[in-house]
Amino acid sequence: MEAPESGPPQDGKQIVRSLYEAFARRSVDAVRALVHPRIEWTSAENFIYADQSPYVGVDAVLRLIFERLYLDWDNFSMNPSEILGGGEIVIANGRFRGIFRANRAPIDAQFVQVFQFQDGKIARCQMYTDTAQFKEAISQIRSAGA
Repeated sequence: MEAPESGPPQDGKQIVRSLYEAFARRSVDAVRALVHPRIEWTSAENFIYADQSPYVGVDAVLRLIFERLYLDWDNFSMNPSEILGGGEIVIANGRFRGIFRANRAPIDAQFVQVFQFQDGKIARCQMYTDTAQFKEAISQIRSAGA
C-alpha cells in the first residue's frame, strides 16, 4: 500500500475552486499561493482586457486583469457552474457578472476557462467568453435624463 502524500492535496478542481473563492474575497495572497510564479494567462481574442495578452507572471495577472476588473466594474464576479477534469487540465464554465462603472451597463456573460498545472499550481489559463457582450456594455452611453 502506498503512503499518503504529505502536504496540501493536489486536486486541480479544488485548486481552481479556491482560485474563484480567492477572487471573490479579493485575496491577493490567496491567489498568489494558488498560481505558479510564471503563470501565463491568455484572454479571449477581442476581449476588452486582451490588450497585453498573454499576461506572464503572477504580478502581471494580478495587475492587468484582476485590478482592472475591480476598478472598472462594480460587483464583478466569476461564478463557476461546473468544474471538470483532473490531473494537469481542469476546465471551468460559468458566468461573469457585474456593472460597468462608467455607464452602469450590466454584464452577464458565459465563460470557459482552461487551466493547466505545474508543480501543483495553476501555470496556464486560456479564457473564452462572449466578448461582444463586454464590448456592448462598455460602449453604451446613458441617455439624457436616465
